[in-house]
Amino acid sequence: MAVVGDLRVLLRLRDFRNLLAVRLLSQAADGVFQVALATYVVFSPEKQTSPAAIASAMAVLLLPYSVVGPFAGVLLDRWRRRQVFLYGNLLRALLACVTGVLIVVHAPDWLFYASALSVTAVNRFVLAGLSASLPRVVGPGQLVTANALSPTAGTLAATAGGGLAFLVRLLVSDSNALVVLLGAALYLCAGLAALRLAIGLLGPDHPPGIVHPSMAEGVALTARGMVEGIRHLAARREAAQALTAMTLMRFCYGALFVMLLMLCRYAWSDNEADGLALLGTAIGISGAGFFAAAVVTPWCVGRLGTRRWMALCAAGAAVLVPALGLAFEPGPMLVAAFVLGLATQGVKISTDTVVQSQVEDDFRGRVFSVYDVLVNVAFVGAAAVAALMLPADGRSAALVVSVAVLYALTALMLRRRVDVSRET
Repeated sequence: MAVVGDLRVLLRLRDFRNLLAVRLLSQAADGVFQVALATYVVFSPEKQTSPAAIASAMAVLLLPYSVVGPFAGVLLDRWRRRQVFLYGNLLRALLACVTGVLIVVHAPDWLFYASALSVTAVNRFVLAGLSASLPRVVGPGQLVTANALSPTAGTLAATAGGGLAFLVRLLVSDSNALVVLLGAALYLCAGLAALRLAIGLLGPDHPPGIVHPSMAEGVALTARGMVEGIRHLAARREAAQALTAMTLMRFCYGALFVMLLMLCRYAWSDNEADGLALLGTAIGISGAGFFAAAVVTPWCVGRLGTRRWMALCAAGAAVLVPALGLAFEPGPMLVAAFVLGLATQGVKISTDTVVQSQVEDDFRGRVFSVYDVLVNVAFVGAAAVAALMLPADGRSAALVVSVAVLYALTALMLRRRVDVSRET
C-alpha cells in the first residue's frame, strides 16, 4: 500500500522520529493523567456524579486552556520549541507529583483542581508546539501523511496511557494517586526524550539576542498576537472553514462523551468498577477508530480531496449516530464509538494539514493556539449543553438527534464549499 510506503519514508527521518517520540510519551502521560482525574471525579464510590458535576469538572479542567492558549501561541513564536518540550514536560512531572500528594491527603477539591489545572495548562504549550514543529521535520509533500501518523499516533498513545490507567485502577483499589504518579514518570521521560532534538531545529527562526517579554509585555503581545493570528487565518478562507468544521465536530463529540460517561456510570452497570471497565472499552474502541482514520485519510484525501473527505466524515456521523445511539444499548454504542473516532480524527487530520499548509511559519504558534481555544471551548460548551439535556441515567433521544442534525449541517457546509470552489 502507498500509505505504508509513505510511513516508512517518514520513519526513516531521524528528526521526525525524535519529535514523534516526544509526542508519544507526552500524550501517553496525558492519557494516564486525564483518566486518573476522570476516575477520581466520576467513578469514586463516595461521589454521586450528575451531568452537571461532569460539566463542571470539564469546565475547570478545560476552560483555562482558553486563557493559556493565546499566551502559548505568542510565546511559542518567540521561545525555542525544543526547550518548551524539555522544560514543559519536566514541570508537568513535578506538578503531577504534587497532585498525587493532594489526592493522598484528601485535600479540598479547590486545591486539587488548582494543582490539576497547573498540569493541564502547561499541556497547551507542548501540544501547540508539537503541531507547529511538524513542518520543520518533514517536507511539504509529506505533511498529509505526517499529520495522519503523528497526531493520530499521539491520540493512540493517549488512549494506551488511559487504558493503562484504567487497568491499574481496576487492579489496585484506591490507586488514584498511584496512577497520577505513573503519569508523572511518563512526563519525565518525555522531557528527557526532547534532549535528542537539536535546540534550534524546531524554530522559530529569530536573530540572536531576543529578550523574553515581561508579564506586562506578554499580555500586550498576546492581545496583539491573537488579533494578528486571527487576521492571518481569516485571510485564508479554506483554513478558517476547516477549523470551523473541526470545532463543530468537537462539540458533537463532547456532548456524546458526557452521555457515554453517564450511561457507563448508571445505566449499564451496577457498580463503579463495571462502569469503569465499560468506559475503558469504549475509549479503546474509539482509539481503534482513530487508528483507522490514520490509515485511510491519506488515501481518501488523495482521491476525494480534503474537503470532500471531511464532508463524508461528517455525513457518515450524521447517519450512523442516531441509527446506533438511539437504542441506548452498549453494543451499538460501542460501534458508534468507533465511527465517531474515525470521523472526528479524519476531520482533525485534514484540518491540521490545511492549517499547516496555508499558515506561514511565523504565525503557526498563534493560529494553533486559536485552534486549541476553539476546540476546548466547544468541548466544554458541549458538556454544558449535555448537562441541561441529560437525565440522571444518560438516556436522551433529544441529545442524540440534535447532535446528528449538527453533524449533517457541518457536512452540508463543507459540501457547499466544494461546489463553490468547483464553479470558481
